[in-house]
Amino acid sequence: MHRAPVLLSLIAVATLLIVTPVIGYRPLPHLKHNSSDLMFGGSKKFEGSSEFVHMRYHMGPVLTGSITIHTIWYGRWQKSQKKIIREFINSISAVNAKHPSVAGWWKTVQLYADQTGANISRMVRLGEEKNDRFYLHGKSLTRLSIQSVIKSAVTASTKPLPINPKNGLYLLLTSDDVYVRDFCGQVCGFHYFTFPSIVGYTLPYAWVGNSAKLCPGTCAYPFAVPEYMPGLKPLKSPNGDVGVDGMISVIGHEVAELATNPLVNAWYAGQDPVAPVEIADLCEGIYGTGGGGSYMGQVLNDKDGATYNMNGIKRRYLVQWVWNHIVSYCTGPNALDQ
Repeated sequence: MHRAPVLLSLIAVATLLIVTPVIGYRPLPHLKHNSSDLMFGGSKKFEGSSEFVHMRYHMGPVLTGSITIHTIWYGRWQKSQKKIIREFINSISAVNAKHPSVAGWWKTVQLYADQTGANISRMVRLGEEKNDRFYLHGKSLTRLSIQSVIKSAVTASTKPLPINPKNGLYLLLTSDDVYVRDFCGQVCGFHYFTFPSIVGYTLPYAWVGNSAKLCPGTCAYPFAVPEYMPGLKPLKSPNGDVGVDGMISVIGHEVAELATNPLVNAWYAGQDPVAPVEIADLCEGIYGTGGGGSYMGQVLNDKDGATYNMNGIKRRYLVQWVWNHIVSYCTGPNALDQ
C-alpha cells in the first residue's frame, strides 16, 4: 500500500484506505494535524512502537527465493530519472554500500519468514524492463486498466517481460503526465496481484506514480509542500528530482510489502485481509530515530543541504522505515542506537 506524504513537522502516521480489493496507500490531508486521529494505538513511545499492534503471519507465501523486479516504464521518462530508480533497486542487495545503507534497511524486511522458517531473500535484483512511450492504454488509468498494461508487457510480440509468478515482482511506474484513479487524493502507490482473467497469470505487482506535475505536495513530501501550507519550506531532494526522489520511498514501501505479503495472505496486522495493515503502513512518515507522532525522526544532510537517511551504491535516498515484528517498533539503518 502506499501513502501520501507525511508532513515533516505536521503529520503523523498515515493510514490506509481501500476502495477496491486493491491495497492502496494514502495521505490524510483532511485530518487535523497533530490530532489523535493520526496516531495508531495509544503508545507514547517513539518510532511508532505500540503494544496494540499485532503483526501476524497468516500462512500465505512470502518471497524467500531470489527476488527479481521487472519494471514497466509507462509514459515518457528521462534517462536520469530511470537511473535514480534503477540504482535504488540495485542498492537493496548492495551490502558494500556506505552505512547507513539501503541494504541495511532491507535487513528488517528479511526478518520475516514463512511457515517453514525460511526468511525473505537478501537478493533483490533489477530484471527485464519494458517501455510504453506512446501511452497505449491512455493517460488516465484505473486499477483494472493497470492490469491491462501489465498484460501488454508480458505478452508483447517483441521482448515480453518474463513470467515469474514465484519470485518475480512487476513494478509499473507512470510518468508525471499520467493520472491513475485515486492518485493524489487517496494514494501515491499500491500493490496487489494480477487476475488470471485479465493477465493470464497471478503476478504480484505494484504501481507508483510520478507526482511532480499533479500533486508533489502530496506524494513527494517533504521535497515539496502542499499549497495550503505556504509557510512550510520543502527540503532539498538528494538526487535533484523532486518527483522521482518522492517516488523512492513509495517504491520501497511497496516492494517491502510485496516481499512479505505478495498475495495479501501472509504478513499483516488486523483481521481484514481485504484491508490489511502491512509492515510499511505502520511506519509511514518515520525516517529516523525519535520519529512518530508529528516528527519524521533524525535524518541526515549532505554537504549541499539535501536530506537523506540512507546510502545506495552511489546515490543517497530518503526512505521510510518498516515495522520490525520482533521488537514491535519501526526500525531503519540510520537508527542512532545501531
